[in-house]
Amino acid sequence: MTKKQIKIFGEVAPGFEEVKIEFEKNFYERKELGAACAVYYKGQKVVDLWGGYKKENQPWEHDTMAVLFSATKGIASVVLAKLHSEGLLDYEEKIATYWPEFAQNGKENITVKQLLSQQAGLVLLDEKLDITELHDFDKTAKIIARAKPLWTPGEYQGYQATTIGFYLGEIVRRVDRKKRTLGVYFHEEVAKPLGLDIHIGLPDTITDKQLADIEMVNPLLAIFNIRKMPAGIRKAMLNIHSPFVKSMTLVRGYDPNKRATWRVEQPSGNGIATARSLASLYGMLANGGAELGLAAKTFDYLNASPEQPKNGFLDKVMNIETRYGVGFMKPDSTFSFSDNPKAFGFLGATGSFAFADPQRKIGYAYITKKMGYYGVNDPREKSVREAMYKANLT
Repeated sequence: MTKKQIKIFGEVAPGFEEVKIEFEKNFYERKELGAACAVYYKGQKVVDLWGGYKKENQPWEHDTMAVLFSATKGIASVVLAKLHSEGLLDYEEKIATYWPEFAQNGKENITVKQLLSQQAGLVLLDEKLDITELHDFDKTAKIIARAKPLWTPGEYQGYQATTIGFYLGEIVRRVDRKKRTLGVYFHEEVAKPLGLDIHIGLPDTITDKQLADIEMVNPLLAIFNIRKMPAGIRKAMLNIHSPFVKSMTLVRGYDPNKRATWRVEQPSGNGIATARSLASLYGMLANGGAELGLAAKTFDYLNASPEQPKNGFLDKVMNIETRYGVGFMKPDSTFSFSDNPKAFGFLGATGSFAFADPQRKIGYAYITKKMGYYGVNDPREKSVREAMYKANLT
């Protein structure tokens, strides 16, 4: 797009003007197509911007939502945090305590915390799942209960790209007093009472017109751009037999532009939201989560430093050093999204990212329709985030 073609809507509070400048640059310097970003600071909305197109010749609007891919994992982890605050879930407890059938094939002693911190080794399944079958939670539970860890849990960490959402969903069904699914729990206990446009399992009352089309990576262009990724991720991506590549293809029929994908609950990757609502959610988390009903002990877990696996922080799946807390990404040497080690959030494959910075009381979100080539540190999102941090945050 040329500068004259850009239409940026929304507003920024005094002191955050640089965020708008960088957001606008995304469209005429960094090939952005359609996106939104929002920031909440000390409980107040200080950035709310959107621009470009959600679909061909259809402008991105105030209420446009987009599929979040793995940024969904942060939303799912909020549900676990609420259940922890309610005293229904203990991060240190064995999963098998809540779900006896889980205790097979070397999983008997895996704790909730090990699963959430990507140390359980549950990267793959012995059979693929079909997107049309994900409404059958009992069937899915039987399949994932049979899985074998790729390493002794706690010895290493490795990104459970697709599987972790199914495990979190089944834990929620087991511990929630009403036996709700994770998506239903989130809707009834978080999204609806707080007025958030965030969904894991999109209701049919929301029309296709409200969602941005996702522009997937062009395979040919991906080859020419692959050096933009960290070397470790690049190595994993180029090996079709790697656990990383295999883990990304566990669900047949996943298409981020189809309602069949939007409808089901896949808490690893099919969350749908506006940037405004995501930033609002993380803003609440950054301020202690009182509106969410989080207990102080739960907030302490969210803020805590990552617990190092026995053999270090090198991710066995992505081949880079990573840090994870109880379900959230933490700043690390590759993706240092904040200089505050207590910050936590989650990144999506498109370059969408949302996080909380409890030290500065910030909730931040950037969502986009165009999948980038970077893996982490996409310049579109990074430039906006860094501009936010240049504001006078007292």
